[in-house]
Amino acid sequence: MERLGPLELVGDRWTIGDPNREGGSCLVLTAEGLEHHRNAEPEPQAVLPWSRFMQMQLYATTRAWMATRTMGALSAVGPATAPAYGRDGCRVYGLLRHPYEDWSARYSHHERPYTPADVFWLGHLLRHTVAAKAADRLGDAEWLATAVTRLATLRPSWGLTANRRAAEVIADLHNVGV
Repeated sequence: MERLGPLELVGDRWTIGDPNREGGSCLVLTAEGLEHHRNAEPEPQAVLPWSRFMQMQLYATTRAWMATRTMGALSAVGPATAPAYGRDGCRVYGLLRHPYEDWSARYSHHERPYTPADVFWLGHLLRHTVAAKAADRLGDAEWLATAVTRLATLRPSWGLTANRRAAEVIADLHNVGV
């Protein structure tokens, strides 16, 4: 498997978002940390070392049109319980240390749709890996390829068991030292 929702292997680097989208942005997972790139520029706008992440959360829409400004405006007048659409519908959030701060970076949605299952598993992969104090594993291309392959083949079981199941799979990946 070479992708899981917005996470995709591009060459030898894993990215979240479409790096080739005109005027877009993506997040590149490297051994050093998470790089935020804009407009397909080779130099990152920002680099955050893995050691700074205390929490990480994925926000993703399943369709590219859901991440447009128009959908953002429409969802702003909708009920308070509506999902996050618009430009903030595709972003990664992190709670950072040294100094403690909230951080967020948007990424461009691919033209292809993301399945709800892929978004679900990628969100859990990021959250549980950081919670296990193993965020640097996200920058290990081989480990991440194994994780994506394992998670992409699972069927999500929604509810409380889904969170436990995701945590078990990710813990197993850390324990086997892939």
